[in-house]
Amino acid sequence: MSATHLRRRTIVAIATPLLIGAMLAGCARGTGEEAIGAPGITDSTITIGTTSPMSGSAAGVGTCAVDGAGAYFEARNADGGITFGDGKTRTVSFEGLDDGYDPQRALANYQNLTGDVFAMALSLGTPTNRAWREAAIADGVPQVLVQTGDPLFSDREESPMQLGLIPVYQQEGYAFGELLAGSGEEHRVAVLYQNDDFGEGYREGFLDAVESADNVEIVKSLTFEATDTDISAQITELASSDADILFNAMSSLAPLVIGTLQQADSVGWHPSIFLPSTSSSPAALLQPSEVADAFPAIYSTASSLVVGTPEFEADEDGKAFLEAMAEYTDQDGAPAFPQCVWSWIGASILEEAFIRMEEPTRESFMTALTSISDFDAPLLLPGGSIDTTVDGRAAMTGVAVQKYDGTSFATVNALE
Repeated sequence: MSATHLRRRTIVAIATPLLIGAMLAGCARGTGEEAIGAPGITDSTITIGTTSPMSGSAAGVGTCAVDGAGAYFEARNADGGITFGDGKTRTVSFEGLDDGYDPQRALANYQNLTGDVFAMALSLGTPTNRAWREAAIADGVPQVLVQTGDPLFSDREESPMQLGLIPVYQQEGYAFGELLAGSGEEHRVAVLYQNDDFGEGYREGFLDAVESADNVEIVKSLTFEATDTDISAQITELASSDADILFNAMSSLAPLVIGTLQQADSVGWHPSIFLPSTSSSPAALLQPSEVADAFPAIYSTASSLVVGTPEFEADEDGKAFLEAMAEYTDQDGAPAFPQCVWSWIGASILEEAFIRMEEPTRESFMTALTSISDFDAPLLLPGGSIDTTVDGRAAMTGVAVQKYDGTSFATVNALE
């Protein structure tokens, strides 16, 4: 499939999701094959659906969540497809609809796609994925490798048809808290967190890590809503605490992330800052703020290689990623958001599950997907691997703390 076709499908999906549903059904009919085992799979094709914000304040990360997997599968299709565990070679159609980070639109997208897709995968967002989780369970539709750190999606009892892709929020929060507690220095911490499961999860992990640390004092905590357009008042109030650390549990809301840095700088408050992995893009968030260098340090976490680093540029999988993104997506140069890389990794996990599934059924797919361990997926940090077998954990479980160096992030083992 050409790059032009991929881009046109994305544009139409944003404008007319109902039309896309009809197109998907028409494509299946056009092959002359009937679906086997479940909707969305024939002897020569499989269709995977996704819903992500490709417009609005989270458009950058949401588009990446679609483009990474889309480019991965387009490259595989160009090579002849994927040989599944049942011996059939199939091409993969990855169909993305825009939800604008609106839960109701995400639910509508799921309802539009559900009769035409074999599974839903790699959708981005906590509230948007939660909006259709129960419907997917009731329908027996896999909702897998979702790009949210909400632990609910990796709880096998509560979410039997679900699986998370990225580490749970608590892991990221804990990793930074552990580094802070082990620094051997006294720290005053101001906490700003999103008033939802996203923010609560990061905060919970952080507090668990510093609970018994005598050198860490939480001096003030404030919340904000994901729908807020300005957090200047919160930053000004937190600045009055004279904290030397700002733990900022903020999702990928570009205006707020940039606004946090700019407001802190404008009131003369320059603490070291922790940002979640979802909100730490140098090119899209830190550099556009024009004040990132004013802070002693900005930390984040990572489970994968970072685009633009020497390690990524030297990696053969990194080169393949950049070539596919250039050929099959509208990304302008090297992608600015890590979700493009995460989605590429997620697509490789799906491929591994396809290779393992012995029958063209959703049950066989889920069995295959949840039995992957020690899988050396592309673009993971050195020493990282994929394990989908552990209840309560997402597929990507390794978490490293990294420090911003003015252009990118580099892994650190101690607070600097």
